[in-house]
Formats: sequence, C-alpha cells, structure tokens
Amino acid sequence: MDEIKEEIIKFQKERDWKKFHTPENLAKSISIESAELLEHFQWQKEYDVSKVAEELADVLIYCMYMADSLDLDIKEIIQNKMKKNAIKYPVKKSKGKAKKYTEF
Repeated sequence: MDEIKEEIIKFQKERDWKKFHTPENLAKSISIESAELLEHFQWQKEYDVSKVAEELADVLIYCMYMADSLDLDIKEIIQNKMKKNAIKYPVKKSKGKAKKYTEF
C-alpha cells in the first residue's frame, strides 16, 4: 500500500496539483468518479471489467489524495471503521442479510 501511495503522490507532486487537491475538491472528484463508475452498470447487466477497473482506480486514487490531504493513515481509518462495522453488524444478526443495522 505504501508503494502505490508514494507513486500516486509523486505523480501529483510532479504536476504541482496538490494546490488543487483540497478536501472539498477531492470530495467532489470522488463523487464524480463514483458516478462514472456507476454508469457502467446503468441500464444493462453486462459490463466491461477493464473499463470498470479504470473508473474504480480513479475513485481509489482520489480517495488516496484525500487521505493525504487530511493527513490520514488509510490503514488506520479502515481498521477503525471495520471495528465499528463489526459492532453494528454482528455475525449472528447480519449473516446473509442485506438489512441496515438499524433494522435488526
């Protein structure tokens, strides 16, 4: 993970883009790229995995830029969220169910 993060940040620095990568702008970009990802599933069940992978990569790259912008450790914030999710979605109540935790 550190290696790919370094590559992404190097790419950003070489182009002097950090000044544009404010949390607000990055949140907008994540949303826009997420919508582009969703487009591949609109109206049909078939999709091109390589095109989906490109859009997913865009979302992930912007997420990494945002974590860097906010000085957040990606591993730490994911682990913290997984701990909270484990409490909200205990296996006994949530296994095989697509309900939100508030519906248990």
